[in-house]
Amino acid sequence: MAEVHVEEHASLIKTPRQLLIVVLLAFAVPITLIVMLTHLVTGSGDHSKDNPALSEEAIAKRLKPVGEVVVDPSQPAAADAAATVPVTTAAAPVPAAKPGAAAKADAGKGKSVYEATCMVCHAAGVAGAPKAGAKAAWAPRMKSGMSTLYASSIKGKNAMPPKGGNLALTDADVNAAVDYMVGLVK
Repeated sequence: MAEVHVEEHASLIKTPRQLLIVVLLAFAVPITLIVMLTHLVTGSGDHSKDNPALSEEAIAKRLKPVGEVVVDPSQPAAADAAATVPVTTAAAPVPAAKPGAAAKADAGKGKSVYEATCMVCHAAGVAGAPKAGAKAAWAPRMKSGMSTLYASSIKGKNAMPPKGGNLALTDADVNAAVDYMVGLVK
């Protein structure tokens, strides 16, 4: 039998020199491409002092915060409140406050707590929350009494989380917000 040699199954590399060239190119081409790519990514910027993108104003504009914290000026700061409280060893008489002034302060606190926390759900009636100012929705809740409304607001009820989801609020703040919302339907 004669040996049959099929040419289409033959390798393109026929000599050791061709093999050596292919192996060297297999390493050299990817390394060259990687070096060129890193040079393109890192070396293409203009870093001169005349570049307007590198001016102090442009850098400050890019680093400017997205938002700002606005503090209610009517609320005392924690450090200011601690600094203004006098320390005495004897009990000093506390002057009696006018009842109208305390009610106005509580109403202002209730409104600010409502706008900061409660309004998210009670303005639109989210998840069954009674809309602020809707007498029909608040009537059955008011019949159960203010103490029940306070307790439900502080502990949470149904879809409402405790303290409306803002656990940093004091019980007095939550009660003031409840008073504010009840005052909207009276």
